[in-house]
Amino acid sequence: MLENTTFDELEINQGATVERTLTKEDIQAFALVTGDINPAHVDEQFAQTDIFREVIGHGMWGGALISMVLGTHLPGPGTIYLSQDLKFLKPIKLGDTITTKLTVVDKISKHRHVIFECECINQLGELVTEGHARVIAPNQKNKTRRNPFAQIKAD
Repeated sequence: MLENTTFDELEINQGATVERTLTKEDIQAFALVTGDINPAHVDEQFAQTDIFREVIGHGMWGGALISMVLGTHLPGPGTIYLSQDLKFLKPIKLGDTITTKLTVVDKISKHRHVIFECECINQLGELVTEGHARVIAPNQKNKTRRNPFAQIKAD
């Protein structure tokens, strides 16, 4: 089940953390969905000649993890994502386990806006992505079933 946290329930310094490991299938699915087929992400031979010398994940994969936490954990269902600013500090590599941590840093009552500090940290404790996100938090409690989704199959 997914259950949201309403604007009134949110508190400064409240947070949520989710962990996910980047796989080759994640990179392929992200490339398929976004159309970003930059060879640094999808071509091992090319990536060996690039700055990082290996395939790396899309920078916005970290941004997508932030979106996932906002929409499914905190505040959760009913959240409207308004804006984000991100800095990509280090590449996310295949096999990296990323801990996505969001913390409430401000609440603006007039429009139920909430500002989150966002961090993506790899298994070595290195900050790979950081920034802020602004959302409209839900005003009504919502509990819903976690819906399964169709798998993406790339040719």
